[in-house]
Amino acid sequence: MVNNPIGKAVGLTIAGSDPSGGAGLQADLKAFHQHGVYGASVVTLLTVQNTVMVDAVECLPPEMVLAQLDAVLVDIPPLAAKTGALGNAAIIEALASRAKNFGFPLIVDPVMVSKHGIPLIAADAIESFIRHLMPCAWLLTPNLHEAGRLTGRNITSLSDMENAARALVDGGAKHVLVKGGHLEGQAIDLLLTDGHLIHLPAPRINTPHTHGTGCVLSASITARLALGDSLVDAVRGAKEFISRAIATNPGLGKGHGPVNLFAPC
Repeated sequence: MVNNPIGKAVGLTIAGSDPSGGAGLQADLKAFHQHGVYGASVVTLLTVQNTVMVDAVECLPPEMVLAQLDAVLVDIPPLAAKTGALGNAAIIEALASRAKNFGFPLIVDPVMVSKHGIPLIAADAIESFIRHLMPCAWLLTPNLHEAGRLTGRNITSLSDMENAARALVDGGAKHVLVKGGHLEGQAIDLLLTDGHLIHLPAPRINTPHTHGTGCVLSASITARLALGDSLVDAVRGAKEFISRAIATNPGLGKGHGPVNLFAPC
């Protein structure tokens, strides 16, 4: 990474709250901190969850989301930002109204379902996401399920991932990282940037402790961009970090536990 004074680079997460700390804005802020980036946050929704369940999801009013965002932007503007769970169409459209004028890269992680299979976005909000927020995404980071929902495709192979990535760029995203962790065999992510497809393989780690991996990956990319990395270097470095974090997970909780956010960057 580029050598910057600790804490001078600012990253912003616009995401939901996970009280167990393994995902959502709590995980994002931990990832920012581990990378030496000062983290600011905008809360979009509250959850009641831990490593074994999600009991409730409550979205904030969109005007409260925008008020938080404006308070951060006017005083401590970030060098890069990311989104997580956004909850509903009203929040998505409110955020997009600001995001279209951002002067910094926005990494959009289209969080749709919790690790426990509980929806974190209303079904009728997908169209709003595609129409309003996807064109604001400097980098879109869907997993296979999310890429399938956004493109209307069944994604079961690397070639399907490539076609989905192209479709998402055609839909307005500037760059796309399709995460292939749910494919059979080796875990391969796919980055489409400026028309070039880059395959990013990683060893598959057999563990249930993967809560928040998507959040931590996108937060780590955001942090590295805030520190001055190129997109390709940011993605490669973030993937290496999340692999170390999964492999050295602390084994917390009775279900899908968190990754190790003390792992070296």
